[in-house]
Amino acid sequence: MAGAGAREYKRRIRSVKSTQQITKAMKMVAAAKLRRAQEHAQASRPYTETLQGTLARLAAVSFDVRHPLLEKREDVRKVGYIVVTADRGLCGGYNTNIIRECNIAIREDERKADYGIIAVGRKGRDFFRKTGKLDAEFVNLGDNVSYADAREIAQYVMNAYENQELDEVYLVYAKFINALRQIPTAVKVLPLETPEAEEAETSINERVIDYIYEPSAEEILLTLLPKYVGSQIYHAMLEGKASEHGARMTAMGNATDNAKELIDNLTMVMNKVRQAAITDEILDIVGGAEALKK
Repeated sequence: MAGAGAREYKRRIRSVKSTQQITKAMKMVAAAKLRRAQEHAQASRPYTETLQGTLARLAAVSFDVRHPLLEKREDVRKVGYIVVTADRGLCGGYNTNIIRECNIAIREDERKADYGIIAVGRKGRDFFRKTGKLDAEFVNLGDNVSYADAREIAQYVMNAYENQELDEVYLVYAKFINALRQIPTAVKVLPLETPEAEEAETSINERVIDYIYEPSAEEILLTLLPKYVGSQIYHAMLEGKASEHGARMTAMGNATDNAKELIDNLTMVMNKVRQAAITDEILDIVGGAEALKK
């Protein structure tokens, strides 16, 4: 019986070692992908921030400009949430935290407006499909984030906003800090918010810079508005991809460490079982020898 117990522990140790090899390989793959994804996310930040600052500066001198994406509606009947999650799991609480952030934003909406989900990633799609609030899905986009995909998503939400199918649009994603920390974030995408006239004038006076716009500030602003929506979504997807790989690397690293600890514990128990079996055999031999002497 003791021998059977030792064999069972050996089998379990082999199984855990096999799992450990898989998690270790996944950690290494995630680490390699993280470096590239982190570089892309960090490289996109200056562009997104500069574009945002340019729009604010243009809006400061174009108070009377009219555009459907700038239209604020008093009666908000339906809010859209672009939820950026992963297509795969095994990345700790990454997907769960983003979905929770979206649900918090929905619950904290004091207007209690209806809502629709634009899911970017299978995990978000699978969750919100159960609620019956899934308006659109963009899945299986791969590890290489494409601006063409972001532009397609942006075109969908802009069309829905201009057709008054959505009255507000929020973007929910994970902001990448490092491999151990990703912050779930919800930001408003539509309507595009520009500074108030007083704030803009103050900002201009503080900078004391007189820009010459060609062809005009209004035309440049109207051209940049749709690009800004696409760039925001693209930046969120890059941040999300870096966060996903960071979370997966951390999760697989923890799984590998836990497997090692489990192997050590199983080995210790197996050795105790072996020692007990050897002791029992020695006692049986000694007992037999004593019986023969009698």
